[in-house]
Amino acid sequence: MPYVVTRSCCADASCVVACPVNCIHPAPGEPGFATAEMLYVDPDGCVDCGACATACPVDAIKPHTALGDDELAYLDINAGYFDVFPHPDRTPVAVVPPQRRLRQPRPVRVAVVGAGPAGLYAADELLKHPEVSVDVLERLPTPYGLVRAGVAPDHQDTKRAQQLFAQIETERGFRYRLGVDVGRDVSAAELQERYDAVVWSVGAATDRSLGLPGEQLPGSLSATELVGWYNGHPDHQDHAVDLSATGARAVVVGNGNVALDVARVLTTDPDVLRTTDVAGLAWAALAGSAVREVVVLGRRSAAHAAYTLPELLGLAALAEAGRLNVVVDDGGAGLGDDRRAEVLARLAAREPDPSLRTVVLRFCAAPVRLLGEERVTGLEVVRTDADARPTGQSEVVATGLVLRSIGYRCEPVPGLPFDETSGTVPHDGGRVVPGTYVAGWLKRGPSGFIGTNKTCSAETVASLLDDLDAGLVPPPAVDAEGPDGLSALLAARGVVELDRDDWRAIDAEERRRGAATGRVRAKIVEREELLRVALEARGADGYAPARKAGDGERGARWRTTRRRAPTAARPAGTGTTRSAASASSTQR
Repeated sequence: MPYVVTRSCCADASCVVACPVNCIHPAPGEPGFATAEMLYVDPDGCVDCGACATACPVDAIKPHTALGDDELAYLDINAGYFDVFPHPDRTPVAVVPPQRRLRQPRPVRVAVVGAGPAGLYAADELLKHPEVSVDVLERLPTPYGLVRAGVAPDHQDTKRAQQLFAQIETERGFRYRLGVDVGRDVSAAELQERYDAVVWSVGAATDRSLGLPGEQLPGSLSATELVGWYNGHPDHQDHAVDLSATGARAVVVGNGNVALDVARVLTTDPDVLRTTDVAGLAWAALAGSAVREVVVLGRRSAAHAAYTLPELLGLAALAEAGRLNVVVDDGGAGLGDDRRAEVLARLAAREPDPSLRTVVLRFCAAPVRLLGEERVTGLEVVRTDADARPTGQSEVVATGLVLRSIGYRCEPVPGLPFDETSGTVPHDGGRVVPGTYVAGWLKRGPSGFIGTNKTCSAETVASLLDDLDAGLVPPPAVDAEGPDGLSALLAARGVVELDRDDWRAIDAEERRRGAATGRVRAKIVEREELLRVALEARGADGYAPARKAGDGERGARWRTTRRRAPTAARPAGTGTTRSAASASSTQR
């Protein structure tokens, strides 16, 4: 078999279009494309031309001769898919549908709230239309959402999706408004009256609680908080995560991809993480960690686990390379009969090495309460059957750290309807009402992969275009670039918004600091420091050009606007020199 897909799909679909014999499935328009964990190369149809590997934006497709030992399982996975789904009706060449065009072209301005994958994919779809310009608003000074702050630092290959987003940023009509908190700096109503349409893609801001006694104790926190902490998210840098005081065992409640990520990071050799973009203070804590074992609890059987096959294969590769023990406890319910079961059976047959750290995948075990007085000292669990029904048998698992990883939850957006049960905004194909739309987790709930957001956003944008064609979206009431436009409104309120060039300055500085210490990047984790780096790159006098959308924007005017001086963004007590402030922030 010449070429193999080796990880979850980014849904860019460039490989499908590039393949001259249409041997990559499921393709756009085929059942399963929007929900498949990954794409598959048909070994009988592949002609070994390499077009797919060249087209793949995240380097996920490789010739079989270039596979590492930890990737050989993908040979069987790719071939096995076509044993079940042979696609006998495939045509010789992938069909690319014609690009849609607006029926009544007029200048259209769209605000996208949220600069994560869903928001950026929505911007990409919108900017295929020359009449449309897009402003992407984000409350943080940096974009990319969970790709930057959610993907584990040892999965740098997955973070290559940022290359796709960087290409979107260069499109005509694109503009960032970073550091702008919609709801605090500008209301939803004020935004709506300045744009033809608003697409909300703010993601999931909170996590689900266990609702158990003792959950409030120190030593109990969410996986969301821990992931944000070790990934350098500014909101999560003040968590007191002392891994030297947790004891030798940690417990993760939940068995999705995030749970496996957390277990893997907590048991990874710190020297492996040193070269990644893990946050500095988090790396120091991980290097001094007392944790030797992480138990991943699932209430139901292994067949019901929520993690994907690629994520499980990544964990198995560490065990098979002799870097980690993975112990499987099926709770007496068996492992199932799918591909994941085969991997689990292989792991269960391995003899643990007592010198290595260990991840225990324990199924049919549900938490009952957290024990301890001043901090967590244990977790009481009850045995369950395959369908999570309690059996009455319970035990206490000694641990000083309990992490809940049972799903994210979106928070209501003021002015939008909200379904408390599903944690989503009710919609019809992404349309809330004409002029107001949703994409990403706010639309569908916390599910899917990075690539799922592409098809999700495409559906939303199609609804927006339908409304424009039907005349249901009137022009904005306020000229976005006039004296009452958003830039003037934010400036009057003292909000310093950052644009694409500011983000590039931050990105370059993080990479520079990282290169100096042999790392991919050294993330700046404090908002004040991020702002200072951006403003210093503009010029020491604090003046910067305020722009309309994009580099090649239509009829763009340039004006000089007084920005807040760089020193004003520095909090009291921070050093006056660049090196002092940089050292303080980078060490986090």
